[in-house]
Amino acid sequence: MVSLVPSLTEAVAATAPGLLAGATDWCAHPEDLEVARVGGTKNPDVARIVALRPGLVLANEEENRRPDLDALRAAGLDVLVTRVRSLPEAFTELTRVLAACGLPGPPWLERAEAAWRAAVPADRDRAAVVPVWRRPWMVLGRDTFAGDVLRRLGVRNVYADHAERYPRVPLAELTAPGRADLVVLPDEPYAFSADDGPEAFPGLPAALVSGRHLTWYGPSLAEAPAVLGAALAAAR
Repeated sequence: MVSLVPSLTEAVAATAPGLLAGATDWCAHPEDLEVARVGGTKNPDVARIVALRPGLVLANEEENRRPDLDALRAAGLDVLVTRVRSLPEAFTELTRVLAACGLPGPPWLERAEAAWRAAVPADRDRAAVVPVWRRPWMVLGRDTFAGDVLRRLGVRNVYADHAERYPRVPLAELTAPGRADLVVLPDEPYAFSADDGPEAFPGLPAALVSGRHLTWYGPSLAEAPAVLGAALAAAR
């Protein structure tokens, strides 16, 4: 099979690595993954994927573009498209993907579910803005997996009711007095760091978090409550 979703690539590779024939250039985990690379999530090499003759292509309605998926289907390939906008959906879709691969529920998935059942919120209703890009500034809006993850850790996304899922918001609005009492800065898709991001939010505590643990749904879910919780606690 071919995976066009980094999270799903890691999930399959951690369960049955021999099943993967190809993955995108952005599929960075596991680090020792050796498969054919088929371009990016937004610009996959359709011809190369077809040439690999996979029995199944794994995709996601947010990460991959419909024209590319339509082209793969037109070439006769079976494409499984996931939809993940909350933590429960992540577990449901992971189970569906692994079942489509002929795989039973792996131990890492059981550990992830247990970790989230036992998760204790790092904060209580702490209002945060969560940028995912700058130049222009874009933030988490409504109905996002990362927003649901943060909510379960006690962090309230102040743009959770926005009409858009990833709205562009002027920095002046993001930093307006009373807007938030925390800024959460993941290191992907934009690579925010201690030297790139916090300076734009003077006076606000900044939580620098792992983008993989905030936005990926796969084996990293087992570590996510502890890793994210520690980063949020450090920003108190």
